Amino acid sequence: MKVLSNLTWLSMLTGLLLANPALGDEASEKEGLRVATARKDVNRGWVNSVATITMTLRNAQGQEAKREMRVKTLEVPTDGDKALTIFDSPRDLSGTAFLSFSHIDAPDEQWIFLPAVKRVKRISTRNKSGPFLGSEYAFEDMTSFEVPKFTYDLLREDTYNGDAVYVLEQKPLDKYSGYSKQIVWIDKEHFRPRKVEFFDRKGAPLKVLEFEQYQLFDGEFWRPMRTFMYNLQTQKSTELVTHSLVFKTELEESDFDSNSLRRAR
Repeated sequence: MKVLSNLTWLSMLTGLLLANPALGDEASEKEGLRVATARKDVNRGWVNSVATITMTLRNAQGQEAKREMRVKTLEVPTDGDKALTIFDSPRDLSGTAFLSFSHIDAPDEQWIFLPAVKRVKRISTRNKSGPFLGSEYAFEDMTSFEVPKFTYDLLREDTYNGDAVYVLEQKPLDKYSGYSKQIVWIDKEHFRPRKVEFFDRKGAPLKVLEFEQYQLFDGEFWRPMRTFMYNLQTQKSTELVTHSLVFKTELEESDFDSNSLRRAR
C-alpha cells in the first residue's frame, strides 16, 4: 500500500478539523490540560523553601519604592501550598506578615497582620483581585498554581527568547477572580512558565508577567530569580528579585499558623 506523505496527512487532518470544529476544540483542550499538568508534576518534592527577596515598585513616572521581605513556603502534597511572607523594610511595613493557604478544590485562605493596628485581618474571597500591599500583584497572584483552578486550551506552539514554548489560554473557574483569562508561555524542555498575559474581567489586556534568570536548585527545581509584573493600564510595575533561596529546611506545618502571624517577624 502506498504510504501517504506527511503533507497528505496534514491536509486530511486539517479537512477533518474544519469539518468537525468540536474535535479540534476537544483536542486543544486535552493538550492544554496535559501541558498544565506536566508543569505542575515537574515541580513536586521540594518540601519547603526560604527565600530573601527585594520588591521594587515603580510608578508611571519611574519613581521607585523598595521593600525587603522573606518568603517561607511549604509544599502540601494533597492540597495547595502554604506561604508566609514577612516584610523587614521599609520601617512603616516592618513586621507586616501575610499568610496564604492555597487549595485545589476550595477557596484559598489568606490573612495579613498589620503592626500599625496590631491585628490579623482575613482577606475576603471576594477581595482577592485587590492589589497586594500596593504592588501590581493581586492577592490571587500570591497563591500556588493548581491545575483544577482553570480550564485550558492550547492555542499554538511558538518560540520565546529563542526557546520552543507552548502557548496556553487558561481561564479561572473562581467567579471572584479578577481575570477573565490568562495566556501562558511554557517552555517545552522544562515546562517552566516564561510569560503570562492577564486580561481583566471585561476581556481587556491588564498585565504582563515575565519570569527571568531561572536557576536550577538541588539538581531538579527550577526557580526564576527575577519576575517582572507590568500593568498595561496604569504603566506601573513591580519587580521581584530573589537574593537567596534554600530548600528542605527545618520548617514545619506549625510555622504556618494564622494565630502566630503576630510573632512572624
